Amino acid sequence: MNILLVVTSHDQLGNTGHKTGFWLEEFAAPYYVFKDAGATLTLASPAGGQPPLDPKSDEPSAQTEATERFKKDAEAQKALAHTVKLDTIVAADYDAVFYPGGHGPLWDLAEDKTSIALIENFYAAGKPVAAVCHAPGVLRHTKAANGEPLVQGKKVAGFTNTEEAAVQLTDIVPFLVEDMLKQNGGHYSKGADWQPYVVTDGNLITGQNPASSEPAAQELLKLLKK
Repeated sequence: MNILLVVTSHDQLGNTGHKTGFWLEEFAAPYYVFKDAGATLTLASPAGGQPPLDPKSDEPSAQTEATERFKKDAEAQKALAHTVKLDTIVAADYDAVFYPGGHGPLWDLAEDKTSIALIENFYAAGKPVAAVCHAPGVLRHTKAANGEPLVQGKKVAGFTNTEEAAVQLTDIVPFLVEDMLKQNGGHYSKGADWQPYVVTDGNLITGQNPASSEPAAQELLKLLKK
């Protein structure tokens, strides 16, 4: 099993002067779900190298078993520090792709032509595509083979408007994930704020928030084992 993990390279939270990036739990939990299942992992980002960590995801209240494990794992830290550049990735080399969230992807990966083409290639080839929390934002411009939005008519989840309001970033983010998925014709649904909620529709897996990252990764494994 060759699985591609794609993380953001964007570190500016709009024009607030604050930092953003990828969310640690949303990277660490899937990383270990896949590793423990024996998968070969490739980590990629638009700029390559060390992706920016959202500092809020490094606060004590955001730590989980997976993040604690990562902080003791020199091999995983080294892998993350040396992500390959996204434009060197060939979809045919992988069995599935997983996008961890954090606010960063709303700025770079959602608009990144390489990422958009990659997702379209994976999906057209019948390979699982998974994205969690803010990462379903990467589906903003992706198209199905018929030219319609990829999420149109599909069951999807993603960071809720109420969760965005709770972190007080509704007016900072370039778009709201929930609104975008609905506008693109997705059959959007959600669970309670901050609770695990994952939706699978065919080969598309989307999760609502950080708590959904591990179950989303497990759903992807299930698809690969079929």
